[in-house]
Parts: sequence; C-alpha cells; structure tokens
Amino acid sequence: MQGLLLLIFVKHVHLPFIRDVHTHYTRTGLYGYWGNKGGVTIRMSLYGHTVCFINCHLPAHMENTEQRLDDFEKILEMQFEGENIPSTLDHDILFWFGDLNFRIADYGIHFVRESINNKRYNLLWEKDQLNMAKKKEAFLQEFIEGPLQFKPTYKFDLYSDVYDTREQKSLFWFNEKKRKPAWTDRILWRVKNLCQHASKEGEFSEEEQTISVTLNNYISHMSYGISDHKPVTGTFGLELKPLLTDPLITLNPEGEWSAEHDVLIRYSAVPEFSSSAWDWIGLFKVAFKHVNDYVTYAWVEDDEISSNKDSKQVYMSAAEIPDAGGEFLLCYYSNNLQAIVGISQPFQIQPNRTLIEKDLAQEENSWTQTPDNLQSHIEF
Repeated sequence: MQGLLLLIFVKHVHLPFIRDVHTHYTRTGLYGYWGNKGGVTIRMSLYGHTVCFINCHLPAHMENTEQRLDDFEKILEMQFEGENIPSTLDHDILFWFGDLNFRIADYGIHFVRESINNKRYNLLWEKDQLNMAKKKEAFLQEFIEGPLQFKPTYKFDLYSDVYDTREQKSLFWFNEKKRKPAWTDRILWRVKNLCQHASKEGEFSEEEQTISVTLNNYISHMSYGISDHKPVTGTFGLELKPLLTDPLITLNPEGEWSAEHDVLIRYSAVPEFSSSAWDWIGLFKVAFKHVNDYVTYAWVEDDEISSNKDSKQVYMSAAEIPDAGGEFLLCYYSNNLQAIVGISQPFQIQPNRTLIEKDLAQEENSWTQTPDNLQSHIEF
C-alpha cells in the first residue's frame, strides 16, 4: 500500500512448517479511499500456531487520538479471504507496529525536551497517548510493549539528531509551532493464550504453555537521517511447542549430480497430503530468497519415472543442470497450499568436466603461439 511495505524472511529450515500464508491491506485515508494511512497485514501458520503481523500508519497530529484508535479497530476487523482463517485478534501471536503517531499529551515542549535531555523518559510515559489508551480501551489492554528507554523518535531535522527547529507553514501561511517530540514509532505484541489465562485463576503449567514471546531488545537508530522519524527495531525470542513435527514432503537428490547426465530426485509424502498435477520440485541455490528464484524445476507428475507405496522418483534433464556446479537445495512446491512444503538438505552439484577440459584446452592453445606471431602481437 502507498508508503507501507511489509516483508517477512524465514530460515530455510522453517519453510516446510509455514503454511496458510495470506495477506491483506486496509486503507483508512480519505474515508477509506486513499492508501496514505491504514495497515498491511500478513498471517500464517507456523508449526501449527497462527501468527499475524500488522504494519500500520495511523493519522497524525496531537488531537487525533480517537481517530487513530478508530482506524486501528477498523484494521483489526478486516477478514482474510479463505476458509477457516481466524480473525486478527484470534491469532495465537499478533505483532502490531509502525508509525502509530501517538503523541505526548499535556506537557509543554520545554518540559518534554528537558526530560529527554536528562534521559528521564519515565516522566513522559504516563502522558504518552498510547499508554493512556491502553488503560482505557479494552481491545488494547492485551497488547504488550517493551519499556521506552530510547529518545522519542519524532520529529527531527533531516540528517541530524536535533529535534524540530524550523517553523512550519500551513496552507494559510500562519506559522505553526515546532512539533513536540513523541514516540510515534512503536512495536507491540499480543499472545492469545496469555490473554485468555489473564482472566482465569491459577498458573500455566509447562505442559500447557505452548508459546513464549521474549523481547530481547527494543531500540531506536539515531544514525539514520533521511526522515524526520528515527527507525525503531525490536528483536524477539519466540519459543513454540510444535503442533507439526513432520514436513508434508521429504525429498532428497539421488546419486552424484552434474550436468553430464540426467539426475534423479526421490520424495515421499505423508498420507494426508493432497498433491496436484501442478506441483513441482525446484532446484535452488542455497541462498535463494523467493520461491521464484529456482534455477530449474520438474513437474512431479509429468517428470515422474517410478512410484511405489513409499516414495516416488522424478528426473531432471542434464541440459537444465548448471555446468558450473555448486551448492544447491531441492524444494517441493504445493499448488494447493501455495507454499513450499518440503526442502532437502544442501548438496553439491559437480562441475561439468567436459566443459572444464574444453576450457583448459582453449587456454593452452592461446599460449602456443609461434615466436613470430608473439613478436608481431607485441609490436602491434
């Protein structure tokens, strides 16, 4: 959406256990017609647990707290397309972050700046509009945030760590006051099981507590100057008791791989896996970043050469295998699930020896010039 981008990267080892990926965006600017404000959302199943990420840009200005809350409620109410997908707040884990635009109320600009200069940030926390709203609004009370132990991240002069020094001009040419610093850029999270537990007596046993989210750090980055905001990052530790332990597909290369001959892949599926004629197995470099980064692929049905009750065998043509060799992975892509559901261990493809020998012969020929030819070449 305009001005909002949400990217998720995962390690290869987790790919077979990430399923049901869906995305959505909600415009809230200009009564829902303009994408300058709103939210973009990605949700998925991770080892059987539902996880959702929301990146928001909410309305600006001190007086628009209620509008910010209304817009966030609207974003939370959106529904993903598809069957059996929980609502946003029904996900096991929910991360909410972005330019939320909440300000510091009541205190004057000089008190705020003096508190910041003395690193007495705690004096400002109780008047932070988001902290105030979390005490009053039921739908916010279950969200958790780390301590704001960094300087407010808005508003700075560009390419500096100096807060707003320039007078602003409005459309009607009246000078506006300098902007009061504020923690506009925030990261919060919510764990459903903990929320349900909070309303009950007793404690979770270790067996019952299947999800744990730990905030490792929550910091701003003052070295960036291309915006009047300073970026904020949060690093989390996430512990899950897997509800899924086996990938839907297990696959491996067979024999030595090189571009000198056709190569074989063997794979097996769990009984409940529903395959499609459009499923394929891709050959990827180990550093691939997207499902479309395949070097080549084989259709699991069209390129099948053998099958039994335990496994199936697929071939790839030698003409499709990289001559230079290197380290690669195999991934099984399910068309029904629109996801990678199986991934091999990294393996080596041997360089094409025929081409190497040809290149060496050409190199030797280039150095077997006669003295006369070599002398002529130098004089020229």
